[in-house]
Amino acid sequence: MSHDKSHVMSQVQNPATPPVFCTIVPPHVLDKLARSEDSAVAEAARRTLEHDSLQRTRRRITTLRTAAAHSGTVSDKPQRTIYDAGHRETLPGSKVHAEGDAPSQDATVNRAHAGLGATFDLYLKVYGRHSIDGAGLPLDATVHYGEKYDNAFWDGSRMVFGDGDGELFLDFTIPVDVIGHELTHGVTQHTANLEYYGQSGALNESVSDVFGSLIKQYALGQSADEADWLIGAGLLGPAVDRGEALRSMKAPGTAYDDDVLGKDPQPATMDDYVKTSQDNGGVHINSGIPNHAFYQLATDLGGNAWERAGKIWYATLTGGELASDADFADFARLTAASARTLFGDDGDETRAVLKAWSSVGVPAS
Repeated sequence: MSHDKSHVMSQVQNPATPPVFCTIVPPHVLDKLARSEDSAVAEAARRTLEHDSLQRTRRRITTLRTAAAHSGTVSDKPQRTIYDAGHRETLPGSKVHAEGDAPSQDATVNRAHAGLGATFDLYLKVYGRHSIDGAGLPLDATVHYGEKYDNAFWDGSRMVFGDGDGELFLDFTIPVDVIGHELTHGVTQHTANLEYYGQSGALNESVSDVFGSLIKQYALGQSADEADWLIGAGLLGPAVDRGEALRSMKAPGTAYDDDVLGKDPQPATMDDYVKTSQDNGGVHINSGIPNHAFYQLATDLGGNAWERAGKIWYATLTGGELASDADFADFARLTAASARTLFGDDGDETRAVLKAWSSVGVPAS
């Protein structure tokens, strides 16, 4: 695949390009739930799908306005503001918590505040990035969005969290990696701006999973060997009998196998790549392949995954060479180039990158 570098740089330098609406719960899960014989389950899923469809339009408008309004003030401290939608669908809702305020009596507000801070900390302290846009973007979030809304999303200017239905999904502020995942869509929006379809869309989702997991590991002080490599652990409710998370980077395809949710469809290697027109060409499904490559790299190198493995991925995302329509092989090749630049041609890191991509069936050279 050949790419026009001027096109790449225009994407990097023009973060106002409206991103596609991305949510943490994949649409294939909600589609399955919407067909449930349990009317309560089906209604909650249909309501969430309707909300998500509406937000796709709202997000395109919001992103353009935010890019024009943000002044780019740089600070080494986050500027967090939490709003409460009061179970309505109006954004942003009522302001309930500002930076420097004492902890709220609402645990959801406190978790949102902490998750925004954990994301800010990783990007600044490890990668030297000032907030989502690299220029000090204030971090806003709205909690208690909608009635039994089974999702969370970044709308181009803020995080939005549903409370879940209490049976299949719990409060979406519970897993810090969910918060990190969605905010990383904002980082991608302001850097490579990966198109949300096919392999570039799966890379978009995978990058969010990678940094969502790294944010959790950094906050908990976990090494690569200690981490669970799950996305959304703690989110599934009591009605899910056989499931531990939304996705597993360690073992894609094993996060859940439940009568209600269905079977986790993620492949771990290109041998099982899913060709589909649904889910924007399988962006939430085939992201398991680059996810697994990163897991293999991080555990092969050992230690803290946000250090060597994470720096390779971050350099690739932000370096200006990654085209918006990149496929897996493009990304793999550029991660190998990043490893050589950061750690040398003969370093363990470069060897591990090549080995990781080979293990999932993607050529990196």
